[in-house]
Amino acid sequence: MNAQAVPTAVDAERLDRIRAEQTRAMFRNCPLGVTSAAVVAAALSVALAATRRLDVGHAEAWSAMVIGCAAAHIGLCILYWRARPADREWRRWNRPFTLIAAVEGGAWFIGAIWMASSHDLTQELIVLLVFSAVASSGVPVFGPYLPTYLAFMVPTIAPHVVIALLSGYPFHGLLAFLEVTYLIAMPLIVRGFEAQFAEGLRLRFENLDLVEDLRRQKAFAEQANRAKASFLAAASHDLRQPIHALSLFLGALRSRDMDDEARRLVDHIDGSVSAMDGLFMSLLDISKLDAGVVAPHFQPVAIGALLKRIARDHVDEAALKGVRLRTVDCAAAVWSDPILLERIVRNIVSNAVRYTDAGKVLIGCRRDRRAIRIEVWDTGRGIAAEQRTLIFQEFYQIGNPERDRTQGLGLGLAIVKRMSALIEATLTLASRPGRGSVFRLETSRCAPAPAVAIASEERVAGASKQGLILVIDDEPAIRDAMSRLLSTWGHEVVVAGSAVEMFDRLVGRQDRPDLIICDYRLRGGDNGIAVTKALLHRFGGDIPAMLITGDTAPDRIGEAQASGFTLLHKPLSNSKLRAAIGNLMRDV
Repeated sequence: MNAQAVPTAVDAERLDRIRAEQTRAMFRNCPLGVTSAAVVAAALSVALAATRRLDVGHAEAWSAMVIGCAAAHIGLCILYWRARPADREWRRWNRPFTLIAAVEGGAWFIGAIWMASSHDLTQELIVLLVFSAVASSGVPVFGPYLPTYLAFMVPTIAPHVVIALLSGYPFHGLLAFLEVTYLIAMPLIVRGFEAQFAEGLRLRFENLDLVEDLRRQKAFAEQANRAKASFLAAASHDLRQPIHALSLFLGALRSRDMDDEARRLVDHIDGSVSAMDGLFMSLLDISKLDAGVVAPHFQPVAIGALLKRIARDHVDEAALKGVRLRTVDCAAAVWSDPILLERIVRNIVSNAVRYTDAGKVLIGCRRDRRAIRIEVWDTGRGIAAEQRTLIFQEFYQIGNPERDRTQGLGLGLAIVKRMSALIEATLTLASRPGRGSVFRLETSRCAPAPAVAIASEERVAGASKQGLILVIDDEPAIRDAMSRLLSTWGHEVVVAGSAVEMFDRLVGRQDRPDLIICDYRLRGGDNGIAVTKALLHRFGGDIPAMLITGDTAPDRIGEAQASGFTLLHKPLSNSKLRAAIGNLMRDV
């Protein structure tokens, strides 16, 4: 029973919407229509009274009736538009509207009896012409709802049929036949008009319902995407904390004397930490791109040198698989961001080598007057048509159900897609399963320029001085690891779990710190930006500061990026941390 009740309720609701819109259309067209009919009625009665074809009293009474009906309709329209009724209330307004239309039809019925003539053909034709014109002009006013139109039209025209049949003028039978034909045809025409109007409304409401459903689905998908991003950010942050601490402890451990077996175990642990770091950095790249904090820096980029450098880095891996990796010389230059462009092409080439078991990988470019297409061809496994859009989604991999880490993480092409849009390049894919694939990256061509050095994403640290470093982090393990690691590098370290604790530890100390390292997200609602600014205020500013975060949430990355402080991400390798510290303390 429930399965049948739901469609019935939906159909009833949709019918109410259609009837309500039909009623709304009548109220919208009514004022002009009934006013015009009243004017015509008054003019006809005056003309007939002036020629003594109609009694003056009848003329005044009939004009008053028609004008009164028009006034009643207009008054009802005013009440309707003020009330702004709901769709389900259409009957409450349609019924009095139809009643007034019937009364108005009755007024025209009386007018037909008073004005028509059974012996004066000219008068009858004039009256019939006016009444037929009024009945026809009632279609846009009353036509959206057939019962209302019939309530007005039938009493307006029917008397003329009887009068024609009882008259003695020539062709009265033909005239009666034509009037009967009109009386039958007009309702049929209006019925078709009403059906088309209702069908148009039905389609319109179905489309609106589809749009609303799509809007709800879009909102649901966006909510799910936000929930996913929030989950990834929270999970990433919570996982990064212990891994970051582990990385710091490994750095401190390497400075100890160990035998070969212990060092081999440390190397294995370090490899596992590096693998986790690769995953988190990929998640971070996705979050940075979604947050809009990655800004491209466009400049001329020599394609030939870029392709050769990428091929050189992958040629050994290809050779181990028996795959030939070859580049085609290209002297052209493009207008792009060199770092982002190289990351895109490097990722595509890496995938081509990884998924090509035999044959070759070819890297080259095609050019026209305005654009350059960088192309990477392979004779690998190929990609089925139904998977060519899926491979650009996060964590999607072909032929890796066991999630073998050596085959990647499924994030590379998702990052490539976002970066391509960022540098205004068009990425396309053509592939045949078992035959291979070709990725094409089309970007703007520019005039050849001197070779542009690819800026490193990290400055290489020179010899840094030792000094006092303040470390604020709410994780005890990270505080302990940072203290041990920085101490082995020759620094004096003061660690604290919060701003209040740090200020307590600094009581009585007059020495000025050389660097502040603060976790971005602290307990109690504090964040590293506010804590760092408070410490800078205490010491008068001009102290280098570094934020370290495990957050991948786009909004938090954006806030941290906008703070102006150096931003590093957990888990943080010892080499990156040491390079950043060296750069900041060297700049003081």
